[in-house]
Amino acid sequence: MSENIKNPRASKWTFLIYKDSTPSDYLEILNDIHIPFMLSPWHDKDIDHKTGKIKKAHRHGVLYFETLKSRSQVAEILQPLNGPEYVEVVHSTIGMYDYFTHAETPSKEPYNIDDIQYGCGFDLSEFLALQDQTGQINEILTTIEDKNISEFYDLVKTIRGEDVNLLKLLASKSFFFSKYIDSVRYGRLDRKGITNVRR
Repeated sequence: MSENIKNPRASKWTFLIYKDSTPSDYLEILNDIHIPFMLSPWHDKDIDHKTGKIKKAHRHGVLYFETLKSRSQVAEILQPLNGPEYVEVVHSTIGMYDYFTHAETPSKEPYNIDDIQYGCGFDLSEFLALQDQTGQINEILTTIEDKNISEFYDLVKTIRGEDVNLLKLLASKSFFFSKYIDSVRYGRLDRKGITNVRR
């Protein structure tokens, strides 16, 4: 049990590289590893609040494995990058956009999303879509209402032709959306019945 705590296994790992110690061909090294990855912009304006000085320029990175890996395995894989000391499990990808760009942290220096680097099949558009699930959910709910959708099949057919990322969200929350469609359908029937009675 204690061994698992010391060396947990996960499929997503984050790491830190420093500009002054990372090989200049770090992107080639990462591509040669053949594991989907993403790197934050160079964080070269972060302030150390303890000293008031600018921290060493660094990038936050994430590796996305198909299988579970231990910390020691990931550290070994990253050795060609001069062995980043900071290697930790990613517990949630939802906040990574803010982690990389400080988009939701006004007190920190903002960084440009266009400076995010990635490779080996990593899907940046899917990643960005995950950062705004609330907005996506509202978009699907609006589609249901605007197009008077009353069957889950019709919603899937509509979303499938519009946005792949929305389709992935729909698939992961199919129960929620199907229940919403049911409630909308029954609500319309109730309102129609009341209208008919009044007439």
